[in-house]
Amino acid sequence: MGSLGFWRLAQDDPEWIAAIDPDGTEHTAGDLLARANRLVHGLRELGLRRGDGICALVPNGVDGLTLYLAALQAGWYYTPINWHLTGPEIAHIVADSEAKAYFVHERYAAEGVRAAADPARCFAFGQVPGFRPAAELTAGRPDSPPPDRTAGVTMHYTSGTTGKPKGVRRPLTGLDPDDAAELMTALLAFFGITPGHPNAHLVTSPNYHTAVTQFGGTALHMGHTLVYMDRWDAEETLRLCERYRITNSHLVPTHFKRLLALPEETRHRYDLSSLRWMIHAAAPCPIPVKQQMLDWWGDVVYEYYAATEGGGTLATPGDWKAHPGTVGRPWPISDLLIVDDALDEVPAGTPGTIYMRMRGLGFEYKGDPAKTEANRLRDYFTVGDVGYLDQEGFLYLCDRKADMIISGGTNIYPAEIENELLAHPKVADVAVFGIPDEEWGEQIKAVVEAAPGATPGPELAAELLESLRGRLATMKWPKTVDFIPEMPREPNGKLLKRKLRDPYWEGRDRAI
Repeated sequence: MGSLGFWRLAQDDPEWIAAIDPDGTEHTAGDLLARANRLVHGLRELGLRRGDGICALVPNGVDGLTLYLAALQAGWYYTPINWHLTGPEIAHIVADSEAKAYFVHERYAAEGVRAAADPARCFAFGQVPGFRPAAELTAGRPDSPPPDRTAGVTMHYTSGTTGKPKGVRRPLTGLDPDDAAELMTALLAFFGITPGHPNAHLVTSPNYHTAVTQFGGTALHMGHTLVYMDRWDAEETLRLCERYRITNSHLVPTHFKRLLALPEETRHRYDLSSLRWMIHAAAPCPIPVKQQMLDWWGDVVYEYYAATEGGGTLATPGDWKAHPGTVGRPWPISDLLIVDDALDEVPAGTPGTIYMRMRGLGFEYKGDPAKTEANRLRDYFTVGDVGYLDQEGFLYLCDRKADMIISGGTNIYPAEIENELLAHPKVADVAVFGIPDEEWGEQIKAVVEAAPGATPGPELAAELLESLRGRLATMKWPKTVDFIPEMPREPNGKLLKRKLRDPYWEGRDRAI
């Protein structure tokens, strides 16, 4: 295939099935191209100009994809919004991003309408009170490519572990959208992913996450068919992989754990021979879990480490087998720097704060120069993760600096303990964090979601602790184990540890 980038591919082959909605509806590239073009014409008539932004509160599927493709050829910033947020939280993003158009799907109308401002710029997919139908923007508009096409970008809001979420804003390049799309495909090329229509990408997580948008959008620009899931389910994932001959996807370790919990007969009922690049990130993956996935799926499980702000590292299956637990080495356009608290570089094998940079791609936190500057060291940035490099330059993650437990003056990384407990067959999910201790400063608490069939209680707690014998120093063992029906995780796999930890610290100050 000679050309890359959705718009070129759609013109060359308008009958290619570019996307499949969760309900099975198939959309040709030609239809998607026409919808995106009409939307640009309609929004320009509304007054949108290069550099403006649009926000969307929409489920996985072609509605959001159309907005993405319109923005990326009209020089706009596209911000997909987390549909778990409340009205005031949504309103903050719509206002902060200075969105000139705001789209809401009827499924999220209850909270979405609470964020509405100018009715003339609020549009609905389906019925949303006070919103104009999105179809008004496209009705009667031409299918032809809009004039003065110029590359736009996505602007995602970080999860905001401290304070309100901030938009990660990159400067517009001024490139032709087709050339910009071709450059985007370098991301998937790092993993060895090849272009062409026989490939299909399974979208397993909500499209408001940076990585989901990036990997799905880039797969489309490579000519892959996007297959959308509305809500993740382990067996449904296997069924879709077989049905659509999925070649690549983006997953998180929680998905792996759920897949491995399926009965043996279910796991082997489906033909997964099409899988070639099953990529995971967003949270540490326990070594036994990753090994089981490699044993099941073969050498198709790739891992990377990055952030909304940039990245990153990559571990091929071969890299990981030679260096179990690594998240890989830097991408060709990325660099790493590991520093101590004095911001001095540390030697190999020594944990420190991870700083990264992505050459040629700067960013700012929109409207917050102080935050932009605070996480910088020269031209590197950090998101507060702790890790170390081995002698060959492979990165290993320890934990987030904010999650580190200091007990009796010793630094303890919860992720290490979580990984060991997750390996136990009676554990579906686990969170480890520090709680107040008068003598030690902090003591280690584990909160466990028991696997189906396991009975939560003191006996299981004792069994889990005993399983750590010989694998973890006793000083790293949780002092107490609590059980919870379901772990609070975002759909992208990120654990909302603060929800669990904060009640224990009410009225007290944490050192970190």
